[in-house]
Amino acid sequence: MTVVGPFGLSVRDQALETDVQAGLAAVEAGLLEATKSEVPFITDAAQHLLRAGGKRFRPLLVMLASRFGDPYAPGIVPAAVVVELTHLATLYHDDIMDEADERRGVASANARWGNSVAVLTGDFLFARASHILADLGPEAVRIQAEAFERLVTGQILETAGPRDGRDPVAHYLDVMAGKTGSLIAVSGRFGALMSGADESVVDILTQYGERLGIAFQLADDVLDIASDSHESGKTPGTDLREGIPTLPVLRLREMAARGGDPEDLELVGLLDGDLTDDALHAEVLARLRVHPALEQARRDTIRYAQEARATLAPLPEGFAKSALEELCDAVVHRAG
Repeated sequence: MTVVGPFGLSVRDQALETDVQAGLAAVEAGLLEATKSEVPFITDAAQHLLRAGGKRFRPLLVMLASRFGDPYAPGIVPAAVVVELTHLATLYHDDIMDEADERRGVASANARWGNSVAVLTGDFLFARASHILADLGPEAVRIQAEAFERLVTGQILETAGPRDGRDPVAHYLDVMAGKTGSLIAVSGRFGALMSGADESVVDILTQYGERLGIAFQLADDVLDIASDSHESGKTPGTDLREGIPTLPVLRLREMAARGGDPEDLELVGLLDGDLTDDALHAEVLARLRVHPALEQARRDTIRYAQEARATLAPLPEGFAKSALEELCDAVVHRAG
C-alpha cells in the first residue's frame, strides 16, 4: 500500500493507486508546461510557487471523482491543471493582500519581486487556465467562471466584513464557502463531468467538494492556533499576528459577547492589541490553545467533514469512494 496525495492518503487498490499516481504526474507535467513563457523572467515568477510544492489537493480530488465514469477520458488531466493553476494564481494575489513574506517555505512572490510582478503573475496564471478551459468546451468555461465569481465574491466579503446585525461566524462560513469551497467543489465536479459520470454523481461530488473545502479551510484555522509545526504551510499564529479573523478567534469573540466572562473579555482586549509584539503574540497564542473556542472550532471542522462524508452515501461502494471518505477523515485528523 503506497501513500499518495495530501495528508498521506493511502490507496488500498493497486490499480487505483497506479492510476492516481500517473494522473498526478501528468498534472505536474501539465502545470510546468502551462507556466512556461517565451520570457524567462515570467517563467521564473510563474513557476516560483509551483516548484515550492503543495498538496495538489484539488487535482487529487479530480482524479478520484473521475473514477465514477471513464477515468481515462481526455479532459480529466487538463481540468485538474486548470483548478490547480487557478488555485496557484489566487495564492499570488492572497500574499499581496496579506502582505505575506513567505509561502510554502520560500519567499513570497511579492516579497521577492514586489506587488506589481506578483499580481501580474497571478493574472498570467489565470490567463493560462482560461486557455486550457477553452479546449474543454463552453460548459467547462461556464462552471469555472461561476466558481471564480464566487471565489472573488468571498474575498470581497471577507475584506468588507459582516454587515450590521449579521452574525460574524455565519458571515465567515459564507466567505469560506466562496473563497475555498467553490474551487474544491469544481474539482469534484470536473472530475465527474469529464469522466462522463451520471448527472446525479456530478451533483454529489460537487456538494462533497464544497463541504470538504470548507472543512479543509477550517482545519487550517485550527492549525494556525494549535500546531507547533509548519503543517499548515505557515508559521503557527501567522493569521493571529496579522489580525485575520479566523474561526477560533470569532468563536472566542462570540463567547465573550454572550457570557461576559472577565478572562474572555481580557483575551479579546489582547487580541485587539499590537500582536506584532512577540511577547503579546506568544501570550495570546498560548491562551487560545487552551480556550474552549478552539475546541468549538474543531467541532465545526468535524461537522463539515462529516457532512461531506454523508453526501457520498448514494455512490457505489468501492476503493474510490473509500478514498474520498478517507479524505474527510484526514481533514478531521489535521484539526485534531
